[in-house]
Amino acid sequence: MPVVTSGISQGQSGKGVGLGLALVSAVAFGGSGVAAKPLIEAGLDPLHVVWLRVTGAALVMLPLAVRHRALLRSRPLLLAGFGLLAVAGVQACYFAALSRIPVGVALLIEYLAPALVLGWVRFVQRRPVTRAAALGVVLAAGGLACVVEVWSGLGFDALGLLLALGAACCQVGYFVLSDQGGDAGDRAPDPLGVIAYGLLVGAVVLTAVARPWGMDWTVLAHTADMNGTAVPAAALLVWIVLVATVLAYVTGVLSVRRLSPQVAGVVACLEAVIATVLAWVLLGEHLSAPQVAGGAVVLLGAFIAQSSSPAGAAAEPAGSGGGERELSARGTTV
Repeated sequence: MPVVTSGISQGQSGKGVGLGLALVSAVAFGGSGVAAKPLIEAGLDPLHVVWLRVTGAALVMLPLAVRHRALLRSRPLLLAGFGLLAVAGVQACYFAALSRIPVGVALLIEYLAPALVLGWVRFVQRRPVTRAAALGVVLAAGGLACVVEVWSGLGFDALGLLLALGAACCQVGYFVLSDQGGDAGDRAPDPLGVIAYGLLVGAVVLTAVARPWGMDWTVLAHTADMNGTAVPAAALLVWIVLVATVLAYVTGVLSVRRLSPQVAGVVACLEAVIATVLAWVLLGEHLSAPQVAGGAVVLLGAFIAQSSSPAGAAAEPAGSGGGERELSARGTTV
């Protein structure tokens, strides 16, 4: 199923809105860790936190799933793919990787996704990408390595690295599938419907993996410690569900519709920077000089990528076929 980028991304107005949505999504996703960590330290298993997050968000989005039930007939593969890759796959692979390799290494590998998106667009779709977008990916990956201090815990575990790479591939699925149908006008699948059914599929899959019937539900009735401050566990869960999941996915998918998957992917690298800063402010996890410098490099890479112009409406990659020529004529080449 070929991936096409929305024509709206070519307008400066649409691009500005898309960038703003991508930043909101990065902040929302980045805030999940500081809310989840106190719950885990209070006694909840990490997979149970993930299950609560996805299942709670699925229940919130359930009315939209009912409203857009026609998607079950028109786009069943898209809904299944989004749920398996963008929701369940990323979460399951990442948490499984954490059990075998350091957090920083797993996070760095997962956020190689923007580079993989560029590879998909260039070598699978045979469509051109700008040098600025490629440079932005390289800078963001290098800066991210500093943010997570990847050198602090390097250990080779083949299965752990494969799981982290699986999370990165699922991240690619998130950006690619979010862009599906963006140029189809009124026939485009409604992004809210896609997210709603994706969360439902992810909740079903994670139920089998997390087995929540063994969860200690009493934790949610008490408080959790956030750097010396007692916070209601239920309030943290509400934040994770409504902000770090529902808002994060909605703004993330809408941003990809207005940008391109590879540009939105690079901007999403800011999530790691935001997560680190929030952990510093709210959890007392202090930043080192390399982390501060790395955050600045990630910001630079994201800025270069999002400010890149299209490869040219008349440009056509060597050896491209009629499909690429048609895309170029419509001005939607990446």
